[in-house]
Amino acid sequence: MTGPDDTVFSEFGVTRMQARVNLVPSDAVTQQERARPVKLSCRNLWKVYGNHADALDRDGEVFGVDCNAARERLKRVGQFPAVLDASFDVHVGEIFVIMGLSGSGKSTLVRCLSRLIDSSHGHMLLDGEDLLAANPRRLIELRRTAMGMVFQHFGLLPHLSVLDNIAFPLRVQGRSPKDRYARAREMIALVGLEGREASFPHQLSGGQQQRVGIARSLAVGPALWFLDEPFSALDPLIRRQMQDEFLRLQKKLNKTIVFITHDIQEAFRLADRIAIMRQGEIIQLGKPTDILRNPADGYVAQFVEDISLVRVVCASDIAVRDGIDCGPRIETVKAAASVEDLLALLATGTTGFRVVDQDGSALGSIDSKSVLAILDRDRDRRH
Repeated sequence: MTGPDDTVFSEFGVTRMQARVNLVPSDAVTQQERARPVKLSCRNLWKVYGNHADALDRDGEVFGVDCNAARERLKRVGQFPAVLDASFDVHVGEIFVIMGLSGSGKSTLVRCLSRLIDSSHGHMLLDGEDLLAANPRRLIELRRTAMGMVFQHFGLLPHLSVLDNIAFPLRVQGRSPKDRYARAREMIALVGLEGREASFPHQLSGGQQQRVGIARSLAVGPALWFLDEPFSALDPLIRRQMQDEFLRLQKKLNKTIVFITHDIQEAFRLADRIAIMRQGEIIQLGKPTDILRNPADGYVAQFVEDISLVRVVCASDIAVRDGIDCGPRIETVKAAASVEDLLALLATGTTGFRVVDQDGSALGSIDSKSVLAILDRDRDRRH
């Protein structure tokens, strides 16, 4: 298992041994991932509720022990840990999904990350700045300029039009009417709401209201975007459409995103990496394909049993350096092509694949046996 970069720990003034990162082997970090800048770092974050929770010790008696032991100690004194020892990095431009069932602590965690509530213990850095040391004035500034937030309940102002709802955060910033309305119109075009500028929230469908919420959040150009179950109140068809829209926007904007969901299908569809929570603790963290192929325990295995390997595993996951026999008909495919895509090509007579990245640089090759092995494994695990 590869742990987080030592340079991040040194910024916190703690050693790798002091920071007990709760990861499992499926969180292997590639060299490419290590090279990506870190936008948000979280180390040993706890949130405890209950009697005198704000006066908990800082000497390791609670926070320096095993999570199960800490949970029992806190229970004896009438305290409840909602988040236990969460540690992870969020890289620039990635969609980092935190998922779990209701009550798992995922929404509490994202509220700690955004400082909507204060954590009980731990460290957080946003672009190297200590978020826990930020005073109220600085937090207001960060929320107005660096952070965007979208929640399950849209929170639109009912007396304002679509245009004025989207321009509202820019009005709070003190931007001129000309600037804020120009920016609001850009966001309206971005989310596909042209022609609805003068409409009021009650005149819009649920999906359209959420588009307004997304546009309003994006208007300030946030460097870090928090989305807490933004599509869970929508009908299934509209939800799927909004996921498509979200992926389209991300491809265009390349935002750094922390996305909360209880839906495993949604998590696997959207995420670059996933942190799965149970009873306040991150029990597995890794790429969707890593989690699917190597679940940490039976709980995670149950979560992912309905997810298809052939749809999640990508060409880059199974490519190997040249030197294998791919047969006479080789197709060039992108790294993100799914095994499902490769199977469709095999059905046309293709015998192997040359895998390239977005720039066209060769990553390796895949023979037909490797593709069919994933199909066989998927059948075995689902039947």
